[in-house]
Amino acid sequence: MTTRLQQAFSEVSKLSPKEQDALANWLLAELRSEKIWDRLFDNSQGELSELASEALAEHHSGQTQELNPDQ
Repeated sequence: MTTRLQQAFSEVSKLSPKEQDALANWLLAELRSEKIWDRLFDNSQGELSELASEALAEHHSGQTQELNPDQ
């Protein structure tokens, strides 16, 4: 465990049990969410590659226009 994480846990240990559980629930949910996003992203590489190829083909054939955020 890193020193910084030890410091964080030391501070959390000063909270009430209810607050500690709330923080633990939030942290565990965030970690699960990150794992899900990582897996979804990893599993979508083929689709993303196809979309990128389509976008480049459209750009090279003149079917796209420059984005102007001020318009």
